[in-house]
Amino acid sequence: MRLPRSVAGWTIAVFGVLALVMGAVGLLWPEALLRMIGFEIPEARAAGDYTGVFVTASSMASFNMGVYYLLAAATEWRAFYRFTVVFRLVTFTVFTVAVLADVAPGRFFGVAAWEGLGALATAAGLWWDARRTASGGAGSTAAEPLSGEHGGVGTSGVRPASSDAVR
Repeated sequence: MRLPRSVAGWTIAVFGVLALVMGAVGLLWPEALLRMIGFEIPEARAAGDYTGVFVTASSMASFNMGVYYLLAAATEWRAFYRFTVVFRLVTFTVFTVAVLADVAPGRFFGVAAWEGLGALATAAGLWWDARRTASGGAGSTAAEPLSGEHGGVGTSGVRPASSDAVR
């Protein structure tokens, strides 16, 4: 697998690894995942309690999302990076409201904070990478040629957007 070539790419890769690992934990040891986010584990589940089904579905989604994020980081798919900033901020908002409305335990705010901080880190990385590329600095990414050439290795001739900063 190819390592990220930008600051924003590293933020996406870190989130991808964590999503993949947390998804695997939820699939293999759901009680541990529930405890980490502050949910109580009853001795027995009542009839009609589908917590296990929900944890399995959420964990599988997290695992798959981790794979998607790692693929985006490996290919330096910057449009995906920008997309995640917006939707991770939406996720932050929804999870925060769930805690404030007493739908989720207070410790669940940690999940909301992780989403919000991750979105801000990726936005900052996009801004930094765009500044670095625009200035022609030595740290520009391999996927973003500075001259008039069309694409770099592994870019299939696709040029990056003129500015990857979050607008």
